[in-house]
Amino acid sequence: MAYSEEHAQIFRDALSDVPGITEKKMFGGLCFLLNGNMLCGVHKGGGMARVGKDNEAAALECDGVDPLSFTGRPMGGMVDISEASITHDGIRDAVLTLAKEFVGALPAK
Repeated sequence: MAYSEEHAQIFRDALSDVPGITEKKMFGGLCFLLNGNMLCGVHKGGGMARVGKDNEAAALECDGVDPLSFTGRPMGGMVDISEASITHDGIRDAVLTLAKEFVGALPAK
């Protein structure tokens, strides 16, 4: 398995009260979409969130959160969440709040 089903379930539970959430297998992992726009996901070794460039600095202040870089080049507005931080309610929820703020303002697809 390319990603942890346990981590996917943690995200499912954290997003269970958010209307408009769907799941889609992408990039060898599982992404959670908000109104058709990528919000967050799980991949081998951790997770990711789309916080937007304006929220990126705030997200990076959280322990275990780093710039997302699958190819060696940082992806602006995207952050990588360590496995430990996915399981930490406070860190995960802080990053998801930033992601929901950014993605929730985008037009639905």
